[in-house]
Amino acid sequence: MFKRILSIVLTIVYPFVVLIGLKYWGVTALVGLIVLLCTIQLLTKPSRLSLFFFAVSLLLAAASFYYQAALPLKLYPVAVNLVLLCLFTASLFSEQTVIERLARLKDPKLPAEGVRYTRKVTWIWCIFFIINGSIALWTALLPSDEIWALYNGFIAYILMGILLGGEWLFRRHFLSR
Repeated sequence: MFKRILSIVLTIVYPFVVLIGLKYWGVTALVGLIVLLCTIQLLTKPSRLSLFFFAVSLLLAAASFYYQAALPLKLYPVAVNLVLLCLFTASLFSEQTVIERLARLKDPKLPAEGVRYTRKVTWIWCIFFIINGSIALWTALLPSDEIWALYNGFIAYILMGILLGGEWLFRRHFLSR
């Protein structure tokens, strides 16, 4: 449980670490810290997806170090949205969508209506990742690191929570019929 909480915290604080690091330490020191945090996250939650995100982080950190620029580090949330979009979209063409797999953890005998519902929810998440990733890219290209950190470290999570909560409320209503 501690490892899961640590992994979530490291993900959420990333934009604020970048913001503070850019203001007070510079790109070189910040890259070292980001690599350290990403290594900790990989070690606390090892998986193929974590390894992939670790590789993306290293690539962006290396580009940031090489060019002595913040933009590659600010592109990490864009990369996360892109990877999740690809994962969810690919699942639409497989036997089970990501959302269906999650639903089957609670109800292994998911009825056909539930399968259709989870497919629609997967589409909604794909649209969310497109919009969220686009906004993340837009904020990364803005000259304001503060706006980037506010959106990617706070507003994006609020929007995800609203989508999760709204879907949960709708599902309760949908399944009660």
